[in-house]
Amino acid sequence: MDDIRCAIIIDPDLPPGVIANTAAVLAMSLGKRHPELVGQDLPDASGQPRTGITTVPLPVLKAGAEQLRALRAAACGMELTLVELTSATRATRSYQEYAAALASTSEEEIQYQGLALCGPDKRVRQLTGSLGLLR
Repeated sequence: MDDIRCAIIIDPDLPPGVIANTAAVLAMSLGKRHPELVGQDLPDASGQPRTGITTVPLPVLKAGAEQLRALRAAACGMELTLVELTSATRATRSYQEYAAALASTSEEEIQYQGLALCGPDKRVRQLTGSLGLLR
C-alpha cells in the first residue's frame, strides 16, 4: 500500500465543531470505501485487544470554498476515490433529508465543506501538494 495516498481537505473558515464533524464523516466514508486501509486489531502489552487504525497517513489539509470546488472538479477526471461533504448536511436531520436536499441542488449551488481523496500517491500529491495542514 506504499503507492496509496489519502488526504482530507476542509474549508478552514468553518466553525471548529463543523470542521471536526466534517473530518469524522469524511474519514468514516473513506474507510467504508477502502476497508483495506484499516489495520487488524492489535494486542497491547497485557494482551488486551485494541481496534485497528488506519495504516496510511491521513493528513487534514485546508482549502477555501473555491479551492474545494476546483479540487473536486480536477479529482473527478482522475482515477481516485472522492468523498465529498456539502453544507446540506448542516440543514438536514436525516440521510433521507440530505438525499432530497442534494437531489434538488444544482452543481453550481453546492457548497463543499470538505473532500477526501484516496488513490495513487502521485495523483493525490498532484492535487494536494500545495495545500497546508489545517491547524
